[in-house]
Amino acid sequence: MSERTLVNVTGVLIAGGKSRRMGRDKRFLKVNGESVFDRTLSLLMDTFVETVVVLAEPIESLEVRGCRVVYDVIPNAGSLGGLYTGLLAASQPRIFAVACDMPFLHAEVIRYMVSCDETADVVVAELEGQFQPMHAVYSKRCAEFLKAMAERQNLKIQTLYRSEALRVAVLGANDLSSLGVGLRSFQNINTPEDLALANAPISDKP
Repeated sequence: MSERTLVNVTGVLIAGGKSRRMGRDKRFLKVNGESVFDRTLSLLMDTFVETVVVLAEPIESLEVRGCRVVYDVIPNAGSLGGLYTGLLAASQPRIFAVACDMPFLHAEVIRYMVSCDETADVVVAELEGQFQPMHAVYSKRCAEFLKAMAERQNLKIQTLYRSEALRVAVLGANDLSSLGVGLRSFQNINTPEDLALANAPISDKP
């Protein structure tokens, strides 16, 4: 089978590490014996011409190979700060941003999202009434808006989608179901219960 062409988008893995609900650092979670961080990083590197990892601060126990590591430009700004930092670091005009707690991230879903509307400043899924900001596409135009939001202490990325100055493409479950791979790509791990569910045999999952 021939290798797939790398997409001219920067993959940004946002891995700040703070996990109050999880009770431990999400960057070291394993699902079915595999590091979620390592799996996500490999998938991004296999998909995009450039991959950047965004950390809040250096951490010796986290090994990152084959891509650039950058640190939050705006401290203590959560995922919004990581997204802003990733946009600044990217060499490509658009990024695909993803968190480090998505064990079932799927290449087909990623490729669909980055190709379905290349003129949009944001391509984001809305599932069951909830936006999925950490599994979405952003143009570099978003950076100035995110910076202004951080300066106002408004750290909810979803606020960005209401900007009339940006083109926002919202995907629903029907758009994504046509890919035939389900919606598990968007499943994340926030609690020990989520981790147990992710590790459960398929037959045991609701």
